[in-house]
Amino acid sequence: MELDPVLLARIQFAFTISFHIIFPAFTIGLSAFIAVLMLLWRWSGQEKFRTLARFWTKIFAVSFAMGVVSGIVLSYQFGTNWSRFSEFSGNVIGPLIGYEVLTAFYLEATFLGIMLFGWNRFPAWLVTLSTVLVAIGTAISAFWILSANSWMQTPAGYEIKDGVAHPLDWMAIVFNPSFPYRFAHMVNAAYLTTAVVVLAVGARYLLASRHVEESRTMLRMAVGMIAISAIAQLFIGDAHGLNTLEHQPAKVAAMEGHWDSDEPGALVLFGIPDEASRSNRLELAVPNLGGLILTHEWGGKYPGLDTVPDDELPPVANVFFAFRIMVGIGLALIAVGLAGLLLWWRGKLFEARWFLLPASWAWPLGFVAIIAGWFVTEQGRQPWLVYGLLKTMDGISPVPGASVAGTLALFVFVYGIVFAMGIYYINRLINAGPKGEAAAAPAGVPSRPLSAAEEAAREATGRPRGEGPGPSFGKPEG
Repeated sequence: MELDPVLLARIQFAFTISFHIIFPAFTIGLSAFIAVLMLLWRWSGQEKFRTLARFWTKIFAVSFAMGVVSGIVLSYQFGTNWSRFSEFSGNVIGPLIGYEVLTAFYLEATFLGIMLFGWNRFPAWLVTLSTVLVAIGTAISAFWILSANSWMQTPAGYEIKDGVAHPLDWMAIVFNPSFPYRFAHMVNAAYLTTAVVVLAVGARYLLASRHVEESRTMLRMAVGMIAISAIAQLFIGDAHGLNTLEHQPAKVAAMEGHWDSDEPGALVLFGIPDEASRSNRLELAVPNLGGLILTHEWGGKYPGLDTVPDDELPPVANVFFAFRIMVGIGLALIAVGLAGLLLWWRGKLFEARWFLLPASWAWPLGFVAIIAGWFVTEQGRQPWLVYGLLKTMDGISPVPGASVAGTLALFVFVYGIVFAMGIYYINRLINAGPKGEAAAAPAGVPSRPLSAAEEAAREATGRPRGEGPGPSFGKPEG
């Protein structure tokens, strides 16, 4: 049986990028969270912020290292599996990746050592400054990587000479038509993903009555960030979708399962896209609502998949379902943020087990949404590698399928071991907690969070912080 090198190379890149994207997205959001914690500590003087910053810095270090390792593999694949793509677009993509190293990676590398190891060796202001600069560095890194990817989606500022793309206008290349929307969408997704992880960890500690003060701080900050970023993502996604409709209408049609250009766009809640019949089986849809969302007009029409030639049709089912996974998680996180705000306002955020228990298991949601979004982005542009200029089958290296299959199997094996160990170690750090201990709540901390009334009673009776309101919590009077 002859192995298809194009399909295998695509699977290999999809496998490695799916692992890789988890860690840069997490470190972008986590570095910003650590920087905020350090600034709050410097401003308020409350030790809990410094304790949390040191705790999350350990987790950041592991995630950053795993992101670097997986990113190196991706860069090699440009030469081993996609040499013709590199030849075609190297004059544009190469400098953008180089700028990322010069402006972001060097900045991160310079101050990362102070952030990780300088807590008791350097002045507090310098450690705080280092966390801020590392956070800026991760955002700059996202800037250049997303600029390069966006150019592949909406190429601009180039000319083709002898079958090779050459830059004409670097401003047009960097700020290509889809870049501002992709950058805002991805960075906000990174912040949202990190907030969900912080929420889950805080809820887990609070349910176990461990690190109660730090848990409450994490819950407050996470709920506030989720409420803001999840709702913001709704508007950013809408703007991004309108831009994609303008420049990549086939991708939007696949996302929506929209086949007939002459029909007003319906919002397809569920269906099974069938490319053979060019229709959706078992469709459940709201008439006209899809057109309203995309054209902002009731009964609005937009290009359907009937305008796309057979040899340029993206894998509709993959894009269709991945888009619904991403949007479904986004809507769920909006609900989480609003419910958390309501509980916070009512003074019941720390004792509502119906909220805390599912929140403690919510940590994967942001990562799943990011991976689903990347599947929509990358598979939705197929069969193009550089949209409208270079097809995927023309960007592959002249290597046999067996070689690609062998390296794919090796990657699966190595990644399975390395990343399982990394996740295991991160989980151990989380189990140890902000104070480096996995023990139960210290003496005097109640076995459940205090309600607002109990907090008031404690203050009224003059009890020290950490003591419960009476013998019912297992602490004798006197």
